[in-house]
Amino acid sequence: MAGTRVGPDARATADVAAVPAEPGELDQVLRGGRLPRWVIAKNPLSGGYVDTKALMRSSALTTVCEEAACPNIGRCWQRGTATFMIAGAVCTRGCRFCNVATARPAGPPDPDEPRRVAEAAAAMGLRFVVVTAVARDDRPDGGAEHFAATIRALRDTVPGVRVEVLIPDFRGNWDALDTVLEAAPDVLNHNTESVPRLYRRVRPGARYERTLELLGRSAAAGLRTKSGIMVGLGEELDEIDAVFADLASTGCELVTVGQYLQPSPAHLPVERFYFPAEYPDLAERGRARGLAHVEAGPLVRSSFEADRVAESGTPAGV
Repeated sequence: MAGTRVGPDARATADVAAVPAEPGELDQVLRGGRLPRWVIAKNPLSGGYVDTKALMRSSALTTVCEEAACPNIGRCWQRGTATFMIAGAVCTRGCRFCNVATARPAGPPDPDEPRRVAEAAAAMGLRFVVVTAVARDDRPDGGAEHFAATIRALRDTVPGVRVEVLIPDFRGNWDALDTVLEAAPDVLNHNTESVPRLYRRVRPGARYERTLELLGRSAAAGLRTKSGIMVGLGEELDEIDAVFADLASTGCELVTVGQYLQPSPAHLPVERFYFPAEYPDLAERGRARGLAHVEAGPLVRSSFEADRVAESGTPAGV
C-alpha cells in the first residue's frame, strides 16, 4: 500500500483541518445548541454557484446537494460540480439522519431524466459525474434500470466521462444490483453510514450485513468500490475500527468519514463533535485495516471532491 494518502486533503479542508479548539469551547457549543466553528462551511454564493443553480432549475433536475442540505453546496457549485439525484426527490425510506423528504413517490422515474442529466453534465463541462438517487422501494427493481440508463446517457453524450454512482441497497435484490454493475460505472458507492450497533436507530429498514454483501459483489465484479460513514452518532472508536476492517474485507477501497450534523430537531441529535485533529487518526486507522484511501474531515461527505478521491490511494493489497 505504498503511496497511499490518508487524512484530509490540504487543498480541500485547509479551512477547517487546523482549527484549534479553545478550552471549554465544545461544552459551550453543546450547551448553547451552536455548531463548532470547524463545521461551519465558508461557502461562496456567486459566480459558479449562481450558474449551477440556474442550470439545475432550467433542466428540471434535482441535486442531493440541496435535498440533503449539504454544507459544501456553495463550495462545490462554485467549482461547477454537483451531485445529480435521480428518480425523484421523495424517498421511500425514513433514515433518521437524512434531510431528504420521505413519502410514497407518485409514479415511476421520469424516463427523460437521464438525457437531461447527461446534457447538463455536458453543459457544465464535467469529466467526472456523480449520480445518486432516493430509495425507490416502490419499484420492482428499486430504480436500478434508471441508474443504468443515466450511466449510458452520460457515456453517449460526454465522451470520456467517468461516472460514480451512489446507490441504495435495492433491499438485497441482486438482479437489480447486476443491472447497475452491467452499465459499468467507474466507481460504485454505497454508504455504510454507521456502526452495526446503531443501525436500527440510524437506518431503519437497512441491514449492515446486506451493505457489506452489496459492496463485496460490486468489488468482485471488478468495480472500484467506495463507502462512507458518519461520526458523532454515538459510535465507539473500536466500532469504527471494526467497520473499517469489514469494509476492507469486501474489497472496498475508498471510504469517506465526516461529522454528522443534525438537519432539524426532528432528526437524530449529535452525540459528539469530533475535533479536526482527530480525523487524520481516523484515516490512519482505516488504512491500517486495509483500505486504500480514507478521506476524513469534519465536512467530508460521500461525494466530496469525488473526482480527486477516485484517483487517491493504491488498490488494497498492493
